[in-house]
Amino acid sequence: MGPLVRADETAFLWLNSWVGHFPWLDSIVQWVVSDYLVPVMLALALVGLWFHGAIATARERNQRGVMTAVLGLAFADLAIEVLNSFMYRPRPFETLDVSLLFYRPVDSSFPANPAAVGFAVAVAVLTWNRKMGVALLAIATVFSLARVYAGVAYPLDILGGAAVGAMGSLLGALLLRWAEPLPSMFLKLARSVYLA
Repeated sequence: MGPLVRADETAFLWLNSWVGHFPWLDSIVQWVVSDYLVPVMLALALVGLWFHGAIATARERNQRGVMTAVLGLAFADLAIEVLNSFMYRPRPFETLDVSLLFYRPVDSSFPANPAAVGFAVAVAVLTWNRKMGVALLAIATVFSLARVYAGVAYPLDILGGAAVGAMGSLLGALLLRWAEPLPSMFLKLARSVYLA
């Protein structure tokens, strides 16, 4: 076992060791780490962002942020599929004595899928709307740390997932710019039927 993996396990064990010391924190983490709360918040944020903007240029910027997020999620998902076909990292609860606050996922621990989703959305929105992007980055960070605290992912899994998500969204932003005028045509069509 290399020093990086040992450091990763040490950091995981330290954070997970707090489970049970603060029951109120455990309850909050169980809500945050769920498969529903943060993903639904992210989806609702994207829907709200799509229709938000006092002037047409602000609304279009937000809509381009949403399109970037969709592309970023697609690229991140593809990258995780490829990575998981070549490598499998066991979950912490498979190899260590942990306090588990979540069910036992069966997919590879690395890269962390939830971190990839959270950071793909946050980075995509950040490229077009700084204020909302920073808020979504905070949500993605809390969501990711909750996964470590709850015993289902290592810190390096989170960093790997965050990197995959961020890179997916940066690729999405490049593709959106490269594909012009298609995004503009799509937005024009959506406006004509009152969907943008």
